[in-house]
Amino acid sequence: MINTMAVDEYPYMNTGETMTLDPAAPLRFSILTLFPELLRPFTQEALLGKAAQKGLLECFLYDLRAYAGNKHHKVDEPPYGGGAGMVIRVDVVERALADLHTRHGPPDEVILLTPAGPTFDQKTAETLAQKNHLTLLCGRYEGFDARTEQLITRELSIGDFVMMGGEAAAACILEAVARLRPGVLGDEESHRQDSFSSGLLDYPEYTRPAQWQGQAVPEVLLSGNHAAIDRWRRDQALERTLARRPDLLAQTPLSAQDSATLLRLGLSAEQLQAWGAATPPTPKRKRQSKTP
Repeated sequence: MINTMAVDEYPYMNTGETMTLDPAAPLRFSILTLFPELLRPFTQEALLGKAAQKGLLECFLYDLRAYAGNKHHKVDEPPYGGGAGMVIRVDVVERALADLHTRHGPPDEVILLTPAGPTFDQKTAETLAQKNHLTLLCGRYEGFDARTEQLITRELSIGDFVMMGGEAAAACILEAVARLRPGVLGDEESHRQDSFSSGLLDYPEYTRPAQWQGQAVPEVLLSGNHAAIDRWRRDQALERTLARRPDLLAQTPLSAQDSATLLRLGLSAEQLQAWGAATPPTPKRKRQSKTP
């Protein structure tokens, strides 16, 4: 279900307690933005669109201008103290949240998208996927009046860079969270094998053709030996993570076999110990044949 809300009356807002996850209920996103049409196509296509059609996902797009409280639908004013740009008024946000509360009940989270927030990551996505109703607040111009922070439950950023508004960040969070809900992806195991879900970057994938410009698919993937394939994929994930994001390894549970792989890749035993990794297995000694 995809809707755009625009109304003229606003009841008093009363933020409510966090609800427990109802597995049968759709995941509801309420997105407050000055440009709902930027997000509408994103919510209607591909897997998000299919999830909405199946009743697994609801996306409500609220136009902040509908809550301006004036005939010109003006939502911003110059900042007190002077300075460049315009600031979105806190009373506009309050009216929008009050209307949302009346329509759908209190959301579990009201999330302000801002470069000042902590960086959104997979763990946060997994936490938010356990909620029933998430509200995303997208800024523009110089952002929101600082008093808006009293109306939210958390701030989130998608990285250390600045964009022209929060809509692209909202799209990132919407997709990352929605795909974790049962039934949204075709393969329920798919997201459990993704980068970051295991704490590591994902292993490399291959498909046809088996030979391309002299490069062959690794033989182990064609062997049919599932135990060997699982080990190869884990080792590849460890190698990629060590090369590209070694900071992730410190937070990932590492088995004895993982430790052996990382030692082989050049990591020191001291570093493994500092991370609390399991001790690698002791290599078996070859039996010496007795001389007759």
